[in-house]
Amino acid sequence: MYTASESLNNMEGLVKVGQLILGLSILVSLHEFGHYITAKWFKMRVDRFYLFFDFLFPIPTLLNFAIFKKKIGDTEYGLGWFPLGGYVSIAGMIDETQDASKLAAVPEPWEFRGKPAWQRLIVMLGGIIVNVILGILIFFGINLNVGNNFISKQELNKNGIYAGNLAKEVGFQTGDKVLKINGNDYKEYSDIGGAILEDKLNYTVERAGKVVEITIPDNFLNKLSEQKGEYIQPLTKFKVGIVPPPKAPSLLEKLFGKTTTEALSPAQLGGLKDGDDIVAINGKPVVFFQLFQEELLNYKGKPITLAVKRANKVDTLKMTVTEEGKIGFIPEQLIEKTHEDYSVGQAFGAGVHDAFDVVWKNIQGFKKIFSGQVRADKALSGPFEIADMYGSHWDWLNFWSLTGLLSMALAFMNFLPIPALDGGHALFLIYEIITGRPPSEKFMERAQQVGTVILLGLMVFVLGNGAFKKFF
Repeated sequence: MYTASESLNNMEGLVKVGQLILGLSILVSLHEFGHYITAKWFKMRVDRFYLFFDFLFPIPTLLNFAIFKKKIGDTEYGLGWFPLGGYVSIAGMIDETQDASKLAAVPEPWEFRGKPAWQRLIVMLGGIIVNVILGILIFFGINLNVGNNFISKQELNKNGIYAGNLAKEVGFQTGDKVLKINGNDYKEYSDIGGAILEDKLNYTVERAGKVVEITIPDNFLNKLSEQKGEYIQPLTKFKVGIVPPPKAPSLLEKLFGKTTTEALSPAQLGGLKDGDDIVAINGKPVVFFQLFQEELLNYKGKPITLAVKRANKVDTLKMTVTEEGKIGFIPEQLIEKTHEDYSVGQAFGAGVHDAFDVVWKNIQGFKKIFSGQVRADKALSGPFEIADMYGSHWDWLNFWSLTGLLSMALAFMNFLPIPALDGGHALFLIYEIITGRPPSEKFMERAQQVGTVILLGLMVFVLGNGAFKKFF
């Protein structure tokens, strides 16, 4: 028998998975549509257009079946059963669905290999181009409809920053006011975290009337990836936002041994209510949320008395802090955000900037991986992490923001010069354009196989790493 909270928890898991599948379906189908429409443009025959694989990737002859398929003209359109991608099969092209042995005959005029190299190059880049256009359009739409909402430098420095343990390790202290980043002025709080991928990073802060320089060490990203949340936060006043019902463990948590007892939270038992203003804990005044959290950690598993302001009166509530140092409420953090509206032109410019900023951050991230400054298992995210980023509640702004980010990340990843990726095919075509002759079909087949092995190994690594981090 399922309890109400178990059903809720499982439903939230389904919402995460649903958003992930919808987001990936949009990205993959439009990516493949980019190949499809450019192939049709150059009058190439498209044999298949599939969302998801109708075989056990990467073996095109294993477990062949489709959930849905329909042939229209020369093209079979279908929905595969293996939900980790999709493909377009263009006649005369070596890809993950066929090998060079099928291409021994003289090229037909409607085949991929029968077309000029420049046309084939456009077809190979068609998916990347569509993903870039999609990313720009998504960020353009978000900026046009939402504008820019941010915590300004001035608002941040009213109370200063909260320095967590990792921030303290590199020299920050709670209450510091961040004046400059790498010697430059900045506009908003997000610029502080956005600079973390810079090769060299230095913050100028004001502390007790003095100016202090803080340099971030090279190994910082490895440590940062191990903690959840931001290492620096705005120091904020707060009140109780929501006192939620407790959650029962999900089926996956039960399967992997992460079970908890369903019970009322300390906040519920103690009578805490939405909108309460907590003013003291065991007689010690509290003003800022992060410092309240720190104080709770001193009372793990112990009883406390909260002084709570409610309807202009101060009541005292008694409860016992959990072993994790929590009492079970969602705070409403009281900090003012600045809003800027964008014109159509400004929104488009901001959309282009936001889209290509994703690419730039991916380049910086890979550079740090290859230089050894950050470990691959800490930096790479897979389906588990992406589903968590989509969240357990359907928020369209978050959905489209993350889908736009993934669209640009997909374009970047496919542009990498790895055989079996679009970038690998494009590299061989550029070689053909320069030299006037293509690589041999045998070489292309071997390169395709090597690239597929690399991608499969990366997929297994990312999936296994994500599952390990989530469940163990």
